[in-house]
Amino acid sequence: MSDFKPLRLAFMGSPEFSVTTLSALIDAGHEIVCVYAQPPKPAGRGQKERPCPVHAEANRLGIPARTPKSLRADDVKAEFAELNLDAAIVVAYGLILPQEILDAPKLGCLNVHASLLPRWRGAAPIQRAIMAGDTETGVGIMQMDEGLDTGDVLAEAKTSIAADETASTLHDRLSEMGASLLVPTLSAYAAGDLVATAQSADGITYASKLERGEGLIDFQALAGEIECKVRALNPWPGTWFEHENARIKVGAVELLNDATGEPGTLIDNELSIACGLGAVRPVRLQRPGKGMMDADAFLRGYPIKRGTKLNS
Repeated sequence: MSDFKPLRLAFMGSPEFSVTTLSALIDAGHEIVCVYAQPPKPAGRGQKERPCPVHAEANRLGIPARTPKSLRADDVKAEFAELNLDAAIVVAYGLILPQEILDAPKLGCLNVHASLLPRWRGAAPIQRAIMAGDTETGVGIMQMDEGLDTGDVLAEAKTSIAADETASTLHDRLSEMGASLLVPTLSAYAAGDLVATAQSADGITYASKLERGEGLIDFQALAGEIECKVRALNPWPGTWFEHENARIKVGAVELLNDATGEPGTLIDNELSIACGLGAVRPVRLQRPGKGMMDADAFLRGYPIKRGTKLNS
């Protein structure tokens, strides 16, 4: 593009989802003068501190990285202002940006968010969309303000949520979509060619942070809700039921809408489990110390008989 003008940017992100956008900005020719990411955390058997994916990528590329626990300290705000940025790009960073940070870059701070706002503001929009049974989602480029994903929207791209979609597959697709959408949006925004649109006051929902304990399957729920939950929490935190003090992980289930029985009870010898309405049959399972396997292989080594009550 002959009239392309590289911008002086800070990139603020943490998980793997964000790395795609960082790479796209670099490939487009923008100058990433600093990366902000979540601080390293203990991981693995040795509990050694491990940088998050964005921090690790910055290290690989030789880009200075900062990992403050908060952006509210005066010295942190001053260091950010001294970067003399055209803009900051924020993608799943994980920290609240105070007004002084939002105001420091000439063009402000732009956020890549994995939903069609105002639906699923917050920390886990991909998983909450699948869990709710949504059939469509997308990504948006938003001008950031002090609210929780409340800023005006500059651009959106939509995608369908397939009936067999997992959080893992949707995550990867939305990561690529966000990166592809941001690059032209940023250039048009910097050139003054875009008008932002205020979010609707209707249809606001919040995507609360995922908690590990959410993975325990409640068989009092509707079978369709459980099927959505299994897909939504794949790969993390995963879903499971308990049997004889063992946690059995469930990788995928099929719906049996016409089946009936007491919720949480096996209604046959093929692992069909009655729910609040209908039933589910796990088709991929994992018991402690083993790998994920198909239901037939699982049952050969670990039969669970009809009439068994799970999670009791």
